[in-house]
Amino acid sequence: MNIAAPEVLSAVDTVFAYHARTKHTLARYAPGPETLDWDAQPDPFRVFAGVPRVALPLAAHRLETRFAEIHDGPPRPAALDADGVALLLELSFGLAAWKEFGPDRWALRCNPSSGNLHPTEVYALTAHVGGLADGLHHYVSRDHVLEQRCRAPARAGTPRLWIGLSSVHWREAWKYGERAFRYCQLDIGHALGALRYAAGALGWSARVVEGRDAASLAALMGLDRAADFSGVEPEDADVLVAIEPVAMPRLDAEGGIPGALAEGEWAGRASLLDPHPLYRWPIIADVSRATRATAAPFAPAALPSLPVLAGTGNARAAEILLGRRSAQRFDSRFEMPRAAFFRMLDALLPRAAAPWDIWERKPALHPVLFVHRVEGLAPGLYALPRGETAGQALRAGLRADFAWEPVEGAPAHVPLVRLVQTDCRGVARTVSCHQAIASDSCFAMSMLAQFEEPIRTDPALYRQLHWEAGLLGHVLYLEAEAAGLRGTGIGCFFDDALHELLGLASLEFQALYHFTVGRPHSDDRITTSPAYEGRPPIPARG
Repeated sequence: MNIAAPEVLSAVDTVFAYHARTKHTLARYAPGPETLDWDAQPDPFRVFAGVPRVALPLAAHRLETRFAEIHDGPPRPAALDADGVALLLELSFGLAAWKEFGPDRWALRCNPSSGNLHPTEVYALTAHVGGLADGLHHYVSRDHVLEQRCRAPARAGTPRLWIGLSSVHWREAWKYGERAFRYCQLDIGHALGALRYAAGALGWSARVVEGRDAASLAALMGLDRAADFSGVEPEDADVLVAIEPVAMPRLDAEGGIPGALAEGEWAGRASLLDPHPLYRWPIIADVSRATRATAAPFAPAALPSLPVLAGTGNARAAEILLGRRSAQRFDSRFEMPRAAFFRMLDALLPRAAAPWDIWERKPALHPVLFVHRVEGLAPGLYALPRGETAGQALRAGLRADFAWEPVEGAPAHVPLVRLVQTDCRGVARTVSCHQAIASDSCFAMSMLAQFEEPIRTDPALYRQLHWEAGLLGHVLYLEAEAAGLRGTGIGCFFDDALHELLGLASLEFQALYHFTVGRPHSDDRITTSPAYEGRPPIPARG
């Protein structure tokens, strides 16, 4: 059933009601399907029938960029042409591997997804890009091809590229029910992270185009063409990202967007993903409408310049971006090196560098960490305020008996504080839906969002708070990989049980995502095969 009729609840109230209704509790989980038929899982790859296809080259094995260069200084920019676009998509949204266990076979992608369900669809909007027609293209990761949805009239000009991201909510709702909208937005955050890192490896920038309303985004991605989506699962337009070489003079993020799409030649009909859906979750459509972007003015916030701690190893960027995996189990005896731990925390701090320069927004997410096994660090509960005033707000909102002790030996610019020294493995496991990965890892994390005030200001920020959480998770994934470790995102947690543990009694802060990092145990029963036949292996780290 719906939360309420649109005339009863405002957009703000709809968001608050949805968020409360989709919380997991110790007594019950959020409403979801009672049974799953894995043989009837929605198709993870959407295609469009009746469109021209452009096969893209595979070139990740030739990319010389080191992972550290993405943070420390951009490499020489690649040409913004068809080959560059192909490499960008290969490193951000392409397949990383195929996995097999018994009769089951599934794909892993560079951009992680809740349950590996992949609700995010990717569109490339091109203007004057050598080797690609002007217009709109849909990316199919399974085949590493672009499907041309619209051919716009060709004109001369500076090469420009935008990447549009949308969500098929049903892919997540099929498994997770009403909470799926949250997971779709977390996946958008991971997708933005994957895109920004891949762009950085090419010497390109990536930044969110602000101030576009949902209707114009849908039109740019062809998602408002009802006949093309008749009888199939719709897509929700989420965000548009401008891509450009960093050596170019910074252009207006919207400057040069082909206005001729309406006059272009459109083609294609979207494929059906699930012919026999068993459930309907109308609450997802309600919160989607309540959180759609408006064309409201945007006030950017300046990002600080901070020192960057030295990374670990000398891995190629492609090795890290294509090698990212989610750990299924952790070695519960392994102790994480102290330097690697602080490097990860340092990478979470917003600064005028990748990946945080993908937008110019004040940070609203602040991790609370359950530290289990980190060299030289006492087990316990810690906090990492990511903004100048966030520490004061957290201290006022959390339990009064927390210590707020500075951590001896922490880098001066990393504002980690100890709240309480204790063995918190059992608590971390319990609040993370009793999952052992939260206690067997070296540390687990809950990402607290400054919640009520932003939502009351603009309900669309409900999406963007989740995007920031997903981006934090993506940073941890890649930094863990670079350190020879692994991470795992945890979308299932007992929201208010955690809030009660921390002393949170209002909506000022809310937990949006959990994450955990440690040394993984591999499952030898699962076999791995190449993502694309014939792609050479990525050279090992130096």
